Amino acid sequence: MYMDLKETACFGVAGNFTGHLEQAGEAKEFAQVKTEEASAPKGVFPTYLPKAAGACVPEFLNVFPFSQDKIIFPKGEQKVQFEPECAVVFDANWQDGKITSLSARCFAASNDCTIRKEGCKKISMKKNWGANSKGFAANCIAIDSFDSDGILNDYRIASFLLRDGKAFAYGEDSAVSGYSYIWKKLTDWLIAKFNSQKDEFNLENIGSYLNASGCPKKIMVSIGATRYTDFGEHNFLQDGDGIVIVLYPASKYSAEKIQDMVARGAEFGSDVSVLKQTVVI
Repeated sequence: MYMDLKETACFGVAGNFTGHLEQAGEAKEFAQVKTEEASAPKGVFPTYLPKAAGACVPEFLNVFPFSQDKIIFPKGEQKVQFEPECAVVFDANWQDGKITSLSARCFAASNDCTIRKEGCKKISMKKNWGANSKGFAANCIAIDSFDSDGILNDYRIASFLLRDGKAFAYGEDSAVSGYSYIWKKLTDWLIAKFNSQKDEFNLENIGSYLNASGCPKKIMVSIGATRYTDFGEHNFLQDGDGIVIVLYPASKYSAEKIQDMVARGAEFGSDVSVLKQTVVI
């Protein structure tokens, strides 16, 4: 199914795969953030807020950043990496300005593309630099139940950088079930962060943003980036690079089959959510 995000509040989760923040050079930015347990994600950050009004919401978050086919390199920046993720679209129920429940509706491959540099006051400042700065696949797959018995439990995340006619594995091929927080544990945590995360350190007051956006009933969350391969950790995006992120059912495809199909430019069936983008400088 196709999901238009233009009326959807969009967020990301920081640190939901063990080791990713260290590889990205961002662990020290979260050193002061206290979490409920060692494996917990560090926090939620905004990437897009439609119809947000009021001084509390930075203007750049009103710009729609998602593209299905390209990433425009940010002017003046040197290091940019794509972040392969599973995105989940939730229906949100509200009461008195607070989210009371989140119901997972569908999932898709996403690219939480990020500028790598020190000194940004907030995470979001490295995430949305305008149109075509993030990615979201055209094919969303319906979720039957957001738990270990549901369709998503069978899926894995694979990602590749296409350069010089070759497909290089960029992120580690990872099971969606391998996220530190997933299923009910994730939704409970998200509800708490949406309602009570404070504006401190490199995090923001998400509840005030959501209220300024009119308490949206649809919320997309890119639930965390996989760890990088050695190639992915040490290679930044260049003009003309191809980005491919694939969410695939492990019961039907092997990791080797996915890489072969990506290298050949083969088409995938409706049971796969694939995002293909080209880097433009």
